[in-house]
Amino acid sequence: MVCAYRARASRWPSPLFVDPWADQLAGKDGHAMARDIDLRFPPMEVWLAVRVAYLDRLVGIAVDRLSVRQIVILGAGYDTRAARLPRAGVRFFEVDHPATQAAKCARLAELDGYPIDAATYVRCNFETDDPVDRLAASGFDLHEPAFVIWEGVVSYLTEDVIRSAASRLATGLDPRSLLAFEFLGKNYGTGAKVQPADVGARTYIGDLGEPIRFGSDDVLPLLYDCGFRWVRVHDFNELALELLHDYQRERQFRFQRLALAAVQAPAAGWP
Repeated sequence: MVCAYRARASRWPSPLFVDPWADQLAGKDGHAMARDIDLRFPPMEVWLAVRVAYLDRLVGIAVDRLSVRQIVILGAGYDTRAARLPRAGVRFFEVDHPATQAAKCARLAELDGYPIDAATYVRCNFETDDPVDRLAASGFDLHEPAFVIWEGVVSYLTEDVIRSAASRLATGLDPRSLLAFEFLGKNYGTGAKVQPADVGARTYIGDLGEPIRFGSDDVLPLLYDCGFRWVRVHDFNELALELLHDYQRERQFRFQRLALAAVQAPAAGWP
């Protein structure tokens, strides 16, 4: 489904990014699911396009301004940043469940021109494996900073799992590392006081086998408890305004936010 939206966003008259492989990765099933979501939450395409584009921008900032040379995609799914954003001397690590990763690699092998070796694939069952240990075993340098992208994952985890993973990242990675993830507001995340217009999309996602479990209106205390001492939170309306240069209330971006966190404050110049 996410690949289908990336493919559609890549065909905008003035696209925020271009993913030449998203259409094939989506397949018929992905496009069908995206059409179903359109009926329940029409702004989804714009939301995902803004999310992808902003995280892409952060990769560039981390590499260019902070000299980060390790990009970690945590819970990578069908991410294609290693192929879309290659940089000399920069390594991409895709961390995911062995079954999901195997399915992705099989699909990638069918795509013409996809640079499969652009990423280092790290197999990790998050219920039983330590992601930092698995990264280290795959050639990741624990003494150098990393930019960690946790995209499209946090909302589907319990708070205990989020705290455990975030704490391990804070203590196990170089303190100059940064973590970026998006999350939902508390009411939407927990299903409490959900507005009628939002029920359909939330229910549909749950029926696909990925029920939404987590939401927060103030994620800073959680990140503080996990060991982070620098936090920035962006509203999706603000990101859409910056990237699309407008504000449309009907997009309903009232419950989506994106957090950046680090153990120590990044160098001057971070936006």
